[in-house]
Amino acid sequence: MINIKRVYDKAEKTDGARLLVERLWPRGIKKESLQIENWLRDVGPTTELRKWFSHDPEKWDEFRRRYFAELQANPDVWKPILTAVRQGTVTLIYSSHDTEHNNAVALREFLKRHMPRK
Repeated sequence: MINIKRVYDKAEKTDGARLLVERLWPRGIKKESLQIENWLRDVGPTTELRKWFSHDPEKWDEFRRRYFAELQANPDVWKPILTAVRQGTVTLIYSSHDTEHNNAVALREFLKRHMPRK
């Protein structure tokens, strides 16, 4: 199971492996308070794509297309997440204020498409 959660939401035992999926460290968050298992910087969108998108919902579909192309070209950055999912629940941690149009939402969609079928 892959969940998503904002960095500002309280960590819970049911989160499983908490993975920060942002290229930049979230503002105002102390490393010890985030309670993450790993910071996967390189799985976040490139700086160029992140700046282009600028969390504009009208660019969402194109952002996803471009982000998925970046991910497809770099399987080493996202395959460890699928390995973790096989061991249990994974929660992708993100910092965006927009809960519907952010890289964690897109990444979860991408990962679900690449999970082995049972």
